[in-house]
Amino acid sequence: MQSIFYNALVLDARSEWNEKRVNIHIQEGKIAHISPARPVEGEAQIIDCSAFCVSVGWIDMRVLLPEPGLEYKETLEQGAKCAQKGGFTDIVLLPNTLPVRQTKHDVAFVKQHPAQSIVKLHPLACITLEAKGHDLTDMIDLHHAGAVGFTDGILPTAHTGILLKTLQYLQPFDGLLIQRPDDKLLTQYGVMHEGVQSTMLGLNGMPPLAETLLVQRDLQLLEYAGGRLHFSLVSCKESVQMIREAKQKGLQVTCDVAVHQLFFDDSALQGFDSFYKVNPPFRTQDHIDALWEGLADGTIDAIVSDHNPQDEESKNLELDMAEFGIIGLETFFSVLHTANSRRANPLSLPALLATFTTKPREILRLPLPALSVGEEASLTFFDLDSEVLPTAKSTLATSKNSPFFDVPLRGKAVGVFRAGKFSVL
Repeated sequence: MQSIFYNALVLDARSEWNEKRVNIHIQEGKIAHISPARPVEGEAQIIDCSAFCVSVGWIDMRVLLPEPGLEYKETLEQGAKCAQKGGFTDIVLLPNTLPVRQTKHDVAFVKQHPAQSIVKLHPLACITLEAKGHDLTDMIDLHHAGAVGFTDGILPTAHTGILLKTLQYLQPFDGLLIQRPDDKLLTQYGVMHEGVQSTMLGLNGMPPLAETLLVQRDLQLLEYAGGRLHFSLVSCKESVQMIREAKQKGLQVTCDVAVHQLFFDDSALQGFDSFYKVNPPFRTQDHIDALWEGLADGTIDAIVSDHNPQDEESKNLELDMAEFGIIGLETFFSVLHTANSRRANPLSLPALLATFTTKPREILRLPLPALSVGEEASLTFFDLDSEVLPTAKSTLATSKNSPFFDVPLRGKAVGVFRAGKFSVL
């Protein structure tokens, strides 16, 4: 099967065709030719992309699909469909299933399923047995089985000795430790960001200190032990500054931010709607500004959806009893592009795209797709101008816990190509 994607605008800082309109000729799943010249009519299928942009395939490095064990919230198959609709060719899965992902057989289950999906699933594996923070898993076996990184997922690695040993244990094979910085003793009763809004609403707050304490501690351990450390879901200006200084020292530290943290602030909780209950919580504008500054100067490496499906019985409760988390795979780009467009100094689109194309793959040591002749085609096509209105009826997700339903957004993915397959969204 031959396909020519006609007149697409390339947005890829690594490509010689960046910010130029080209025709991409794909044959047997590989890029056979790239040219600005109009294609000759022939047997190839020609897809008019004059209204669209193209980049290498998008990757989300923080997704929770809780199969096995909690399939009623989301299955791997349905989650992959949501990812595909959101424009992703690859997603990286947290290990917080039932049971947790801690054996090579658990890793194999993810890598083999769903076999027919355009979206490739990359499993993370637990650092500790049952993600309880006490005894280490066999990370060497898990690495050889295909785990792309190690984390206890939604739970922090609180035990100092465990984190230190993990940093040392992973070094022989250049493994990545992913930490969710959250001191649970400071946030266990919290609902939202600790500040003026939480006081006015009479809700228990979650102080930035719960995050920054672990960031500070873990950076000191990283400097002592060496290794590679990734902080997931940074949300505080103090965290951004500490990570910035650690990078300047030469430490191998990276971090990501959830896309919804760039869109909402803590005033979103004024309606006591549990769909806005996330961890880390939405914070104040000064923290949000610091996150954008961190993205602009490269301190923050990646943007993630933090897709966390919760069924109605987990969300349709009083705010303090409801579970944390929202779904975000399908709305990821629309939310990010809308939030960036509202900024006085928006990030360039190639720079923004790097945070969910090349940089996550570099962090995870995954192969980097390229818009080059001879490369396997892994592409995402997207529209920057379409008006989007997500709804509970339009989502493919099993769980409907999104605060973006009925919120006007701008921009969307329109097609993905990977593994020789093309899907129009």
